[in-house]
Amino acid sequence: MSSQTLHQSRLKLLEAATDVVRAKGYAATTVDDLCAAAGVTKGSFFHHFKSKEEMVLAAVAHWGDWTDGIFATAPYAAAADPRDRVFGYLDFRRDLLDHEVAQFTCLMGTLVQETYATHPEVRAACDRGMSSHVAFLTRDIEAARRLYAPDAAWSAESVGYFVQAVLQGSFIFAKAKQDTAVARGNLAHLRRYLESLLGKEPVQ
Repeated sequence: MSSQTLHQSRLKLLEAATDVVRAKGYAATTVDDLCAAAGVTKGSFFHHFKSKEEMVLAAVAHWGDWTDGIFATAPYAAAADPRDRVFGYLDFRRDLLDHEVAQFTCLMGTLVQETYATHPEVRAACDRGMSSHVAFLTRDIEAARRLYAPDAAWSAESVGYFVQAVLQGSFIFAKAKQDTAVARGNLAHLRRYLESLLGKEPVQ
């Protein structure tokens, strides 16, 4: 088997994991499920990974790299004003709600809710990944704070975590209700809250 074929089979497994685990959860996802979704054999699976946990850890890293690319190249990311980038991010997340639940929810958020007490390496990987995304968002929030609320007592990092907490909680309700109405309402409230923090005009 060529190195290119091996790479492709590994990539298929990682991409399958992001979809299957988000839809079924960690415990309910089997190696057979992953192989079927990826269109590879169990022999191929165990060539790449010693266990389901090892594969999921690789999938978390793959998910982080993929989502980093998605947000870094999203149209709002090119806006010159950091405030526009912050609100563009919210609009981008809102528009993602048009997809199926398992497509817009977060792999890391799904995993950590189920595995935080039983799979410490998975929990730690999810923490690193989610915190990295908060740091990515925090850069724009801090740049907007300097322009629009330089005397504010709040920190950009705390707001970044709050934004992600609203998003992750909204994903839970979207799963529970099989509907995005609550999530959309939450994002609308979040937008109004951030508008109250950042104002509309730069502080001279």
